[in-house]
Amino acid sequence: MVRTDARVAAGGGKAVLTQAAKTMAAAMDDAFDALLPVPEDPRRKLYEAMRHAAIGGGKRLRPLLVRATGDLFHLDEDALVRVGLAVECIHVYSLIHDDLPAMDNDDLRRGKPTVHRAFDEATAILAGDCLHDLAFEILVDERTHSDPFVRCELVRALTKASGPVGMAGGQMMDLEAERTPFDLPTVTRLQQLKTGAIIAFCVEAPAIMAHVPLEARTGLHGYARDIGLAFQIADDLLDVEGDEALAGKALGKDAAAGKQTFLSLLGVARARHQAQFLVDQAKAHLHDYGDRAALLRAIADFVVERDR
Repeated sequence: MVRTDARVAAGGGKAVLTQAAKTMAAAMDDAFDALLPVPEDPRRKLYEAMRHAAIGGGKRLRPLLVRATGDLFHLDEDALVRVGLAVECIHVYSLIHDDLPAMDNDDLRRGKPTVHRAFDEATAILAGDCLHDLAFEILVDERTHSDPFVRCELVRALTKASGPVGMAGGQMMDLEAERTPFDLPTVTRLQQLKTGAIIAFCVEAPAIMAHVPLEARTGLHGYARDIGLAFQIADDLLDVEGDEALAGKALGKDAAAGKQTFLSLLGVARARHQAQFLVDQAKAHLHDYGDRAALLRAIADFVVERDR
């Protein structure tokens, strides 16, 4: 993989972002292919289900954020890919479980049948469970980082980001949103947990790997918080205005379920303005990093400019 900071700074930000995303997508597919060889025994369907969910499709935004933040500290590229792979394991497991009939009951994900439709519900649950476990197996491996204290801190941070005070807690709030009207602060809190906590980990993990002290991570925390919220506002806009063929999933489900969202609470024009404000603010948080943060800035712009 080629470092991108100088090339983005030179001008072609979108083109370089596109190439960086393609490179990361290929790296993720190759890594999952190596991680999930299909055994010739009764576990075969389980591995096929994990591969169905993990290989092909998706923006790979989270591992790309890990990669782009790593540019700030000139970290080992293979180690960054491994951390990105761990995050993607968590993300894919969450999608498998979110799509189940007990939760969002979706039939389509990334342009193909959801795992419980392509296989069955029991296999989908196990596939999600296994991808969750694999994330931490990857993080504790010495190939991810030579320092065992760093590996422990990565595990601690990802467990917190994915558990009841992070993604899973946000998903519980999302389920409750179908039965309880939420105001704007509550919707904001929901999305900070469900979406923002994992995004924050993606930005924090390279700082952990680089032994950056906590007090020196303020700008990164601000960047992650703001693009996490901007990402969700953009998702709400796409849920109403987007193209299902491009999205690769059903749209309009939040409104049909009666959930309050940024869009329903703010309106289209105000929501779009707020998303752009958050992106501009996120980029301002990176002022200390100069050209090294060029890819992170390009990712922030992509969050609100994407069509899927």
